[in-house]
Order: sequence, then structure tokens, then C-alpha cells
Amino acid sequence: MLTQEEDVEIHALAKRGWTISEIARHTGRDRKTVRAYLAGVRQPGARVSTVEDPFDRIEAYVAQRLADDHGVWATVLFDDARDLGYDRSYPTFTRKLRERNLRPHCEACSGVKGRATVVIDHPPGEEIQWDWDELGTCPWDETVDVSMLVGSLSHSSKTRAWLTYSQDQPHLVEGIDQILRRLGGTARVWRVDRMATVINPATGKIQASFAPVAKHYGVKVVPCPPRRGNRKGVVEKQIHYLTQRWWRTLAAGGLAEAQASLDRFCATIGDARRRGDTTAAELGDSEPLLALPELAYPATTEVTRIVAANALVSVDGNRYSVPPALVGVEVKVNQRLGSDELVIISPAGSIVATHQTAPRGVGRIVRLPQHTAALENVVLAAFTTDRPCPTKVNRPPSGAAVAIAAEIGGDDGASPVIDLGVYQRHIDRRDGAS
Repeated sequence: MLTQEEDVEIHALAKRGWTISEIARHTGRDRKTVRAYLAGVRQPGARVSTVEDPFDRIEAYVAQRLADDHGVWATVLFDDARDLGYDRSYPTFTRKLRERNLRPHCEACSGVKGRATVVIDHPPGEEIQWDWDELGTCPWDETVDVSMLVGSLSHSSKTRAWLTYSQDQPHLVEGIDQILRRLGGTARVWRVDRMATVINPATGKIQASFAPVAKHYGVKVVPCPPRRGNRKGVVEKQIHYLTQRWWRTLAAGGLAEAQASLDRFCATIGDARRRGDTTAAELGDSEPLLALPELAYPATTEVTRIVAANALVSVDGNRYSVPPALVGVEVKVNQRLGSDELVIISPAGSIVATHQTAPRGVGRIVRLPQHTAALENVVLAAFTTDRPCPTKVNRPPSGAAVAIAAEIGGDDGASPVIDLGVYQRHIDRRDGAS
């Protein structure tokens, strides 16, 4: 390895017309070394490694992932790299990404400018921030969109989230209760943006329909000031983190599998994020949270479904039976939070079925015995006793068919000559017979 001064000297000698051999004899260096520095292959101060770089094994995979999605986070790629046997540190991994210029350039992303921010001090147990994240089309069902409700403790940033197909108020209440029970309690203040299910857009005050929910949990609801999204920056950052670190690379076959993956991610990777000298989990566990009511607030969720041809209604990854007369009809499905019963209502407003709710997203089929019997009767009634056409009879070409074939092909054994007039005579004969 040449020093900076030696590199300058050999370039100066080369400018004067010295040959590589003359420079090598003058400096006492090998000719291959001199040639490499003059060609720019080697740089002063940079020693050539004689051992294999572990990144070489995974470079093709990393390059392909970045070609597929230029915005995927380096932390996601680092997790994959460790699974593939990469044993170096995260800073070394990111340095290799930069040195090898593996991330494709995106002009649209490079033009985004930041804005000034400030860290707001939040006392432990004082506040939890809520917000929705519209994730878009489900990877397990391209016909529906999924949303994620995120709740983050402002002091520790400990976060939990809930997946759902609807953002109406009952599903919001369901998600809030599920998240709070995963956190083990609630903060004294709920800070929300100006979502219409919680805050009246016209007055900026809490909705009358949501006030009983806040009373049930014994909390105060505080909206963010207009056009001040940074006021709930903790949950905004957690949404960004979950979307990029978890959702972007999620591979799930259903809602239950996705929710289990989300819970596992929040409790492991999410809680392990550093917060100074500690972690989000340690800070969150030390926050003095209020105890939760024994049961969720009794809101009633309602969804609209069309009865399938097998007289089943799909709800939250399970299917429930209805009378077969409702096949193809649009029905409503109601469920009160805290109850294990699910009620299906006809377009006329009458209850047509009540089921015990199956665990969310397990793919279970729940049929009532009377619905099963009625469906069997409908299917059996559609059967016919008429025998189908026999398939094993012997039916050689009829005399009429043989005569037509002889007329077309001739009886002299010579090569047949196609005469379109023959076809026309048979068509006329058929039309006349009809």
C-alpha cells in the first residue's frame, strides 16, 4: 500500500515520461503495484483485502430486492441477510450498500424536503396517540381493502396495532379495546386527529356518540389542532415504521395470520427499539396506566354481505349459514362487542340466523342443523330421475350418412374432389325438410 506522498510522486514521475520500470526502481516498489496506482485500480491508504467479503454471498439477493422495490428499508434487508448467514454488523451492511451503489436512484423521492420538528416531552402514562393507516388492497384478498388502527404511548412509543376492513365507529371502538388490552392498560388522555368518528368536523368537539366510549374507559379525548399533524408525531412515526418494516414485506394468507404476524412484530422487533439507554418495552412497562374495564364498550359492528351460492355469509375470515332462500340476497351482519353471538338480518329487517362467533380469521364454516337440512332439500329437489343418454351404445354411420359420404367422395376409389355444390344441395334438402 502506497502512502499519499508516494502516490503523488509516482504520478509526477509518470508525467515526466518515466517508464513503469524506472519508477519502480526509483521508489523500490513492485512494477505491478506502480501500474495499479497509475491506472487508478488502487488508491493510497486503502489496503487490498486478502479475505473473502461476506457481503459477496448476499450481494445478488440484496441487489434483486432493491431492483424489485427501491424503497425497501435497509433494516428489512439486514434481517434477511442475517437469515442467509451474513454475520457482520448493521453499519457494515449499510456501508456496503453505499459503496457498491446498490440502491437505484429515484428522482421523485430525492426531491422530497423535510420540515422542522421538535420533541415534545410526554409524562409517563399521560397520553396515547391514535391514528388510522389505510394499507390498501389485502395481499390475501384483492377484492377488499384493509386498514390498520395504531395506538402509541407518547412517553415510551410502545405501540400496538389492529387490522380491520372498516373504519366506522364500532370497528374503531373494537380496535381501541383490542390495542389497549395488548398494552395492558390505557393512558389518561387519548389524542386523535380530527377523524369524523371521534371529532365533529364542524365544531371540533367530541362526537356525542363517542362520548360514552371515553366515559367507559375513564379517559379524556383531545383532538390535534387543525393542520398540525406533527402534534401526534409519535403515532405518525410508528405508522411509517410499521408500514415500511412490517407491511411492505408481509406474506400472509388471511386476516388472522396477518394479525398474528403484526402482534409478533410489535412485541419483538418494535418493542426492542432503543430509547436512549433503554428500550420501548422497558419504558412502556414502567408507565403507570389505568386499569381497563372487564368488558369492551358494547358497540355493535355492522357489515353488509351478499349470501353465496352455498348459503354462507363471509365475516372476518369465517363463514356462517343462512336459509338457502337468501342465496344472492344482500344481508346485514351485526355483532355486539363483548358478546360471542353474531346476528344476520334480512333486507326486511328480520333476524334470519344467530350464530356463536368463531375466532377471528380462522376460516371456519359454521352451519346450523336446520340450514344444512334445508340446503340439502333444495339441492336434492333439483335432481332429475331421467336417465342420461347412454354412452356405450354401438351406432355406426347411418345409411343416410354413408350415402352423403359416397356422393362427396365418389365410389371409384379415386382421390376425392371437393364439390361445394354437394354441400349446397344437402343444405337445401335440410331446409326443405324443416
